[in-house]
Amino acid sequence: MKRAIIVIFLLCLLAPILQAQELWKVRRYEFGVGFGPSMFFGDVGGFSKTKNILGLRDMSLLQTRYNFNLNAKYRITREINIRFSFTQGLLHATDVRGSNPGRGYEASTSIIEPAILGEYYFIKNNVEGDYSFVKGRNGFLSGVLSTLDVYAFTGLGGLIYSSTPNALLKAREVEMGITPGGFTGVVPVGVGGSLAFNSNFSFGLELSGRYSFSDNLDGYTSQFSSSNDVYYFLNLTVLYKIKTTKQGFPTFKK
Repeated sequence: MKRAIIVIFLLCLLAPILQAQELWKVRRYEFGVGFGPSMFFGDVGGFSKTKNILGLRDMSLLQTRYNFNLNAKYRITREINIRFSFTQGLLHATDVRGSNPGRGYEASTSIIEPAILGEYYFIKNNVEGDYSFVKGRNGFLSGVLSTLDVYAFTGLGGLIYSSTPNALLKAREVEMGITPGGFTGVVPVGVGGSLAFNSNFSFGLELSGRYSFSDNLDGYTSQFSSSNDVYYFLNLTVLYKIKTTKQGFPTFKK
């Protein structure tokens, strides 16, 4: 009899803890936006590798443009998300600053990038298992560090691109028969962090790079090129979590 009472008592103690750990399931769908600068590393512009340790000299405001991202996520587990991403943006390349300033090439490339990604959270916030947080309390009241999420992601995407060259680069493209646009694959890789403001909204910062399967995003390639084109995004993010029914469907009901 005593043993049964002890078991019941322990179950009563553990039940709220176990249930709290599953509270993340009430908001499994997440929609977000991201916006920020884009940085392009192609064959136009930039310094040669022998004069450019880790590519740091290629980082310049002259090469910076913008990107805007929409995404939808589904939480498979507490630490793993699947994410569908759609990005529109602009890349820029110029010889004004680099190893070939006398060449004078310049190009702007518009991009549209759909992608599917997997996210892994190696740091999860401590507040989403709190009933008062789920019911609407501001997460920052529990302390900023307790609201922190840190994650890494990768996946596969497609890239629709169209490059607009200046007159000098245009003449070379005509001479070489290069088409300044097309479709290619990309591999996104990145890391991000966010803070849970409340049970609905999170705000964060995300850094990601894209390795493309093309060496022609800026409308230029040559026999001296040793790698494909790469570009980066640094985005501010806003994420909105949507309530999930017991059947696993999203709902906007209060």
